[in-house]
Amino acid sequence: MTSLNEVIATYQRLIAEAQKNLSTVKNKIYRIGTVRLLLFIAGVAGIFQFYDESWLILCSIVVVTFIPFLVLVKYHNRLFYRKDYLEKEIEINKNELSAIQYDTSCFDGGKEYVDPSHLYSYDIDLFGNNSLFQYLNRTVTSFGKEKLAAWFIKHLDNKQEIEERQEAVRELAPELAMRQRFRILGLLYKGEASDGKNINEWARSESFYRTKTYFRIALLVIPLINFALLVLGILGVLSFTWLGLSFVFFVICSFTLQKGITNFQTSYGKKLKILATYAVLMKIIEKRTASATTLKKLQSKLSAKEGSASAAVEQLAAEMNTLDQRNNVIVFTILNGFLFWELRQVMRIEKWKENHAKELPIWLEVLGEMDALCSLATFDFNHPDYAYAEISAQPFELTAKNMGHPLMNRDKCVKNNVEMSKRPFFVIITGANMAGKSTYLRTIGVNYLLACIGAPVCCEQMKLYPSHLITSLRTSDSLTDNESYFFAELKRLKLIIDKLNAKEELFIILDEILKGTNSMDKQKGSFALIKQFMTLQANGIIATHDLLLGSLVDVFPDNIHNDCFEAEITNNELTFSYRLKEGVAQNMNACFLMKKMGIVVDNV
Repeated sequence: MTSLNEVIATYQRLIAEAQKNLSTVKNKIYRIGTVRLLLFIAGVAGIFQFYDESWLILCSIVVVTFIPFLVLVKYHNRLFYRKDYLEKEIEINKNELSAIQYDTSCFDGGKEYVDPSHLYSYDIDLFGNNSLFQYLNRTVTSFGKEKLAAWFIKHLDNKQEIEERQEAVRELAPELAMRQRFRILGLLYKGEASDGKNINEWARSESFYRTKTYFRIALLVIPLINFALLVLGILGVLSFTWLGLSFVFFVICSFTLQKGITNFQTSYGKKLKILATYAVLMKIIEKRTASATTLKKLQSKLSAKEGSASAAVEQLAAEMNTLDQRNNVIVFTILNGFLFWELRQVMRIEKWKENHAKELPIWLEVLGEMDALCSLATFDFNHPDYAYAEISAQPFELTAKNMGHPLMNRDKCVKNNVEMSKRPFFVIITGANMAGKSTYLRTIGVNYLLACIGAPVCCEQMKLYPSHLITSLRTSDSLTDNESYFFAELKRLKLIIDKLNAKEELFIILDEILKGTNSMDKQKGSFALIKQFMTLQANGIIATHDLLLGSLVDVFPDNIHNDCFEAEITNNELTFSYRLKEGVAQNMNACFLMKKMGIVVDNV
């Protein structure tokens, strides 16, 4: 894709094609339904009319009416599946068009991951409504969502790992048809958040029935007894009554197993049957021709002792579906009486678990990682003007040209640059209220994170060294912990110092440090903190209203740079350019804004 307009046109074309196909399918469903009804009526009427005729005529009526009826029932079901698929295809493409216009309300924002104590996620709005996670998240499995959230919560810090993920995302981005099929199938049979946990719990659990010798013997002996009694009855040696008594006895014996098997079916049946959907998703991964290192590694993990992961998982899903036949009383009674079938089926499932218990969690993890990668690839596809960051091996470096916030409207977003290329180094941002300081800090934090998880960034170009991101932009007090605003901020600053003392490489973003204390203390503390950062070889960006912090450039002329956002007052109106300028801010606007709101401010 070369432009956003082409991306939009692609989604619009897919919607139009799907709507056309959906109309055709609906017409077929109506026609097939009508033919089915007519065949059924004709069959019943024919049997009623020729009831007293020969069996040959009745069989002919059945062949001509009811057999085609049953064939059409199966075809009808396939049409309904096709209808559901096309409706979901229309839905997801419409959702992408909405997302391009910044409406992401239809996607999961991962509000359960909101954590005010996290090193950076709360400060830069990673989770929740209108968050970055909601903007990117296209996962369709619980483990895919968990994987994507984990990447957000703990970004990569290794150059090779980041570049390998970038390579994988680049390869998947153009494969729109594959990604959409993956997403549609996942959404049609979406599981629950607990699926992965429950399936892995079952895989780790010990087998019960296969460990009991008497159950194994029973499965051999019972069919032999029934077969022997059947043969003896046919030969006239024994009465068939003995076969009937044996049948009844074994049916009664099978009742003793009902509670345990029902508990198993209730606890895991639904969870394991959804593996049929996961098998289809695995098959999509297996059939791809992968070039990227990460994607090759994922494919290599989708192997079983015999054949592929998808085939093995399909087998388990089929075994679970077969076990459901126990819900049919007639089938249950006949099969249990002759073969002890119910126990046999559960033991087949346990045997599958013994063969694949160690592999199943790996397969689900692969599925989750591909799910998360497809989310990043969709983000890439939807933003053809974004760039991939160049990852530097030399600490420290962060340069970006025309950097904007991905959640800000592209028509209104004012883009700025950032540049630092040594350690230690700090950029101090000064400026008036509402001039854009905090937005600029969040813009840097969000793009830094995107780069470190291997996603494209909202920049013309970017280069960075992946130190650990840590921020203090939105410190709040805690009534439950009896903790003041100022103390909460001190705890965050202490955490930063402790990490630096432990030789951890950090990229620090701070907004108005020590804002919970008086001006003199704040100024002295800020000077001391920045000097300590320099001693500890740190890098970061600090926004402040305190213009005197700009004088630190005199103390560290090679390691501190001053930038600012200015406010202009023209014709008694306040205006902002939101353009980053070099130097210390000259115009502040607090008193002007207070006067505009009718608050009297005496000249001092």
